[in-house]
Amino acid sequence: MPRILAVADEPTPGLPDLLDARPDVILSCGDLPWDDLERMVDLVNAPLLFVPGNHDPALTAKAAPLWPTSIAIRDLEDPPGPRGCTNVDGRIEDAGGLRIAGLGGSIRYRPGPHQYTQAQMARRARKLARAARRKRRRDGRAVDVVISHSPPKGLGDEDDAAHEGFEALHTLVARLRPALLLHGHIHPYGFPKPDRHLGDTQVINVVPFMVIDLET
Repeated sequence: MPRILAVADEPTPGLPDLLDARPDVILSCGDLPWDDLERMVDLVNAPLLFVPGNHDPALTAKAAPLWPTSIAIRDLEDPPGPRGCTNVDGRIEDAGGLRIAGLGGSIRYRPGPHQYTQAQMARRARKLARAARRKRRRDGRAVDVVISHSPPKGLGDEDDAAHEGFEALHTLVARLRPALLLHGHIHPYGFPKPDRHLGDTQVINVVPFMVIDLET
């Protein structure tokens, strides 16, 4: 039974104690400082997969420093994102005994990275679903968990423009039928956010953190 530590949006002061839960995989749903994610990787022997939130910086590769600086070697590029972590935005990875698909970002409400219109997110979701089908044809494994920054529209989102959910997540879940969809972006502010369901998929707001034992 794989154990998931899911985190999002709000730094966790008691992180070292939380990591004593011995998760098999850490899943970040966005908007956490990269230093915090790197510290999690340093503190626990488990892979960390993440998707970016709307407040995260752009994930653009930076060339490694070379001498002389006029020499450019493509293979010597620092991977974008927090050190030791795997970006699964628009991708599928196997980790901790689970197959995990990711779709980061929020609804577009101002200029900035990791923001999308409903139509743009729909295109990204279709591409991710096709990738999942190709993987399943090869090895017979389905996606167990989808991690997103934003919730599905109408399932735990808010009325203001910045916190509208994505319609495309409904279609993605219908195609992939994961056990879980984990998201952030919606802060509880002291009030519990109930779990919801899309068919057989449990939709969980993990802000600020959640420990989940998933029966596969």
